Amino acid sequence: ILLAIAMKQSLAIVASTLAVVEAGSGAAAKWANPVNLRRHLSYEKVAGYSPNSQVTDQCAIDLDQAAIESQLLLKTPESFQNARKIYNKGGHSKSYAYVTLLDGLGAPLAKGERIMGKNAEGLEVAGEAYEDYETGSKFLKVLYTTSNIQETYVECQVGMLVEKNMKGCLIGEGDLKIGGRQYAYNYVPATGNWNGRTIASFSKGTNAQDEMRLNCLGCPYKDFMYFYDYYGTDEYAHQFVEAAFEGTKTQFTNGNADFSLYSFMGKEQIIKKSTVYLNIFMYVIHGWEEALDDCERGCLDCNDGAAHSWDEGVCYYTGSIEGGPGGTNTGGKLLHHLADKRCTDYKTCGVEGADLGGTAKLNYDLFSLFSVGNFQLLSGNCPAARATAKEITEKMYVPMIQGAMRCAYKVGEMFGGEKEKAEGAAFAAAVLPRVHAADPGAADIIYQNLKVGATSTDFMAAKNAFQSVYQKMGVSCTDVGGLWSDADNNYYAGMEPCDDATLFASTNEVEANSSNVLAVILGSVFGGLFAIVLIMWFVEKRRAKKTMAELAVFKATGDDIKDLN
Repeated sequence: ILLAIAMKQSLAIVASTLAVVEAGSGAAAKWANPVNLRRHLSYEKVAGYSPNSQVTDQCAIDLDQAAIESQLLLKTPESFQNARKIYNKGGHSKSYAYVTLLDGLGAPLAKGERIMGKNAEGLEVAGEAYEDYETGSKFLKVLYTTSNIQETYVECQVGMLVEKNMKGCLIGEGDLKIGGRQYAYNYVPATGNWNGRTIASFSKGTNAQDEMRLNCLGCPYKDFMYFYDYYGTDEYAHQFVEAAFEGTKTQFTNGNADFSLYSFMGKEQIIKKSTVYLNIFMYVIHGWEEALDDCERGCLDCNDGAAHSWDEGVCYYTGSIEGGPGGTNTGGKLLHHLADKRCTDYKTCGVEGADLGGTAKLNYDLFSLFSVGNFQLLSGNCPAARATAKEITEKMYVPMIQGAMRCAYKVGEMFGGEKEKAEGAAFAAAVLPRVHAADPGAADIIYQNLKVGATSTDFMAAKNAFQSVYQKMGVSCTDVGGLWSDADNNYYAGMEPCDDATLFASTNEVEANSSNVLAVILGSVFGGLFAIVLIMWFVEKRRAKKTMAELAVFKATGDDIKDLN
C-alpha cells in the first residue's frame, strides 16, 4: 500500500518537475541546484505529511476545539459560556503576554524582534514583539516563541481556558531584555496572557472580508464567494455559531436557522460541528488560496512563503491530535477525523475505498495531493499547484454530503430526535452554498428537508438533490459511497451507492433535454415574433398601396378642375 502511494506521488512529482523544466532555461538552471528546494527535514510530520516550515502553533487550533467540546458536553449555562469564551478568545494558538513597562521603550521595536524574560521558576522564556512599537511605548504584546516539537510547542496556554498551562508564561513582574537593554515590567499572568489566533477569528469582523473577498491578491476566492453569495455576509460562520450560543435566529439571505427551537443537546451539536465545518473548513481553503497568491511561477528558490501557507492549510485540516502515518486517531477534532468517521458509515475506508474501518480513502487521496501540491509550489509550478488545490477543495465537500445524507436518513426513516436533526442542519449548512451555486433548486430541496425546524424529512429527495449536482461539484458516486448497515451487513435500502456512469449520463441527458426544451421555447417565441412582424409588414405594405391609389385619384381630380377652368 505504501509503495503504491509512493509511486503515485513520485509520478506526480516527476510530471510537475518536467513542467517546470519546460517553462524555460532559467528555471531549468535553478533546478540543477537541489539546494534551492530548501527541504527542511527537522519538522515533525502532520499525520504523515512533511511540512517545509514550522506550523506547530497553527496545528494546535484543534486544542481549542477540544476545549470547546469538553465544555459543551456538560450542557449547563456556565459551561456554554465557557465554551463561547474559548471560541472567541482561544487559549492555545499564537499565545502572547500583554505587559506594561515601567519605563517606555528607549528605541523603536520592530515586529518579530527578540524579547527575553523568565518564568516563575526562573527559567528563560523566549518571545518576540507581536507588532511594531514606537519609542516611548509602555504596553507590549510579547509573542511566545514556539518550538518544532508539537507536544511542547508552547508552554503558556491561558486565554479563556478553564484548565490553564502557565509553566512557560512570563512571571508576573521582572525584567525583559530587549535590544540589549533591560526593561522592568509587570502584568497578571492568569488574565494577561491572550491568543492572537482563535476559531472565531477565522470568520469574525472584517478578517474573512479582507483575507478572502477584498484585499488579497487573488480575491475574491471562488469557494468563499459561494458562501458569501448564499448567506449574504462575510461573517456567515461566526454569525451561525453565535446565534446557536445565544439561541436566536440567524439573519441570512438564505439558509436561516432558528436555534431557539433547540435545547442544550441540539445547540451542542450545532456549535461543535459548525466551528469546524464552517469556520475552520473555509480557513483550510484560505491556506491553499494564499499559497497560490504567493507562488512565483518558474522560481525554484523563492516559494518558501507559499509552501508555508500550504503547510498551514494542512494543519487546519488535520490538527495536532491526529498522529502517525495515515493519521488515524480517535481523538481527532478537525476535518481529517471527520473523513475517517464518515468512511465507516459509507464503506469508503482504506486505500481502495472498500473498507469499513481505518483511514478514509479520502484522506489517502488528500494527503497524496497535499505532498504533490507542496512540491509544485516549491518548484514554482504554480498552474499545476492551482489544479491540485482545486481537486483538494472539491474532495473536502464529500464528508459534508455524507453527513447530511446520513442524518436525513436517520431523521426521515429512523425517527431521529433533536440530536440527529441538529447534526443534519450543521452538515447541510456547510455544503448548501456549494450546492446552491450548482443548482439553487437542489439546494432548496436539501434545505427544506434538513433545516432547523423542518416539519418532515424525505431522505430520498435530499439524496437525489445531492446526486443531481455531483458532476458540477466535482464529486463522484465512488467518493461518497453508500450508507452501510452493520446489522444487515448491507447498504440501507435506498442508500446504496450510485453509479457514476449512469448518474452522469442521466444528468447530462436532463441538461440536454432542458437545453432542447429551452431551444423549442425560444424557437417558438422567436418564430411567433417573426410571424407577427411578417403580418405587420404585409398589413403595412397593403396600407401603403391603398394610400398611393387614393393619392392618384385625388391628383386626377385636380387636373380635371384645371381643365374646366
